[in-house]
Amino acid sequence: MAGKITALEVQKKNPDRVSIYLDGRFAFGVPAIVAARLARGQFLSDAESAALQEKGDVETVYNKALDYLSNRPRSRAEVETFLRNRGVPEPQIEAVAERLEGAGLLDDAAFAQFWVENRERFRPRGLRSLRYELRGKGLTDETIEQALASVDIADSAYRSASKKAYQLRHEDRKTFYQKIVGYLARQGFEYEVAREAAERHWTELTAGE
Repeated sequence: MAGKITALEVQKKNPDRVSIYLDGRFAFGVPAIVAARLARGQFLSDAESAALQEKGDVETVYNKALDYLSNRPRSRAEVETFLRNRGVPEPQIEAVAERLEGAGLLDDAAFAQFWVENRERFRPRGLRSLRYELRGKGLTDETIEQALASVDIADSAYRSASKKAYQLRHEDRKTFYQKIVGYLARQGFEYEVAREAAERHWTELTAGE
């Protein structure tokens, strides 16, 4: 739609958007940040109007992505899936993801490190489980392995089993080992790592008896 801008009006129901009037008629609305450089009397060609609408659509999608990122860090794949599920066209998804990465708001390596550190702090998991979770976030194997390189898996297994070990402190040695190893296996720890954690807890719990 071509024409001369005759009015730029902030929308009453959505003050973050501006209605653009061409030749006295409403033409389309765009986010205020997109309309900031426009002025009454400016002529817009068909191509310029289409470009403004596309830029406005991308800006709207960008803000949706920012809202999605406000709860916690996300992987690029998570953001892309979130937008795709809301019917956003692929070119806009790509543009928004690139913009977020350029602003440092999307960083798969930093996200993987965040995820691993969060698990280590609150709910330690074995490497098998961590790999499974991170692959589910759309991360590459290289990014995953870099994030896992700093994990002290023996310490993780020990901390993961601490509460369980205390609950089982009155069990006999065989039962204690079976239940601790089984518990850690369900958390994604390898058998040998789980066995060593069970041994460490058993030794500490029976010290001085």
